[in-house]
Amino acid sequence: MLLALSPALYAQRFQGAVMGGMNIAQVDGDEVFGFKKVGGHFGLAAILPINKWDITLETVFSQKGAREKPQYTYDKYVYDSASMSYDTLHYSGEYNLRLNYVEIPVMVHYTDRDWMTVGAGFSYGRLVSFSEIEHGGNIPPYSDTVAFNKNDLNVLVDLQVRVWRQLKFNVRYAYSVLPIRTRTYHDVLYQLKDPWDRKQYNNLLTFRLVWVFNEQVPERRK
Repeated sequence: MLLALSPALYAQRFQGAVMGGMNIAQVDGDEVFGFKKVGGHFGLAAILPINKWDITLETVFSQKGAREKPQYTYDKYVYDSASMSYDTLHYSGEYNLRLNYVEIPVMVHYTDRDWMTVGAGFSYGRLVSFSEIEHGGNIPPYSDTVAFNKNDLNVLVDLQVRVWRQLKFNVRYAYSVLPIRTRTYHDVLYQLKDPWDRKQYNNLLTFRLVWVFNEQVPERRK
C-alpha cells in the first residue's frame, strides 16, 4: 500500500537499525508512585525513508513494571482453623513487579536539519513472562488470583538526536491504551475504607542508542 502511494518510493532504499538501552517504568493504578523500576530494552528495526519522513517497524524486547522499597512494618494474625493456630502475615509495603514483553512498534518520524528526529506511533506488546513480589514475598501476589492481560497496546512519542554519523540517542515515552489488569485493594493498616478497584496501565520512559544501517549522512553531520 505504501509503494502504491507514490512512484518516488520505488527509488527509496530500506534501512535497518539496531538499538539498546533501558526503560524507567511505573504502573499507574498500583498504589506505588514514581518511575522506580529499571528494565532492559533491545531490538531491531526496518526503516522506509520518504524524503524527510520515515516509517519504522521495530521488534523489541522490553521490560516494564514497578518497584517500591519497604514503607512500614505491620503484622496481622490470622486464625487457621485447620491447624487450630494463628498465622502471622508480615506487611511492609514493599513491591516488585517485572513484566517482560515482546513488542512491535510502528512509528512515523520526521527529521529536521539532519540531526533531530521526532516521531509518534503505537505498539503491540505480548506479555511473555512476569514476576510479582508483594511485601517482600511474605504475602501471596495478587497475580495468583487475577492474571495480567497478555496483550498491551501503547501510544508512543519519540525524540532522536544524532550523536555521531549513524549513531543516535533516543528518548521515547509510552503509555498503555488498555488496562493491563484491574486490581482490588484493601486498607490493610487502618481498615477504615471499603475495598476499591483500580485499573492499571504501563507508563514508561525509554532511553536508548540507535545505530542506523544504510543511511546516507551529510558530510557536515559526520
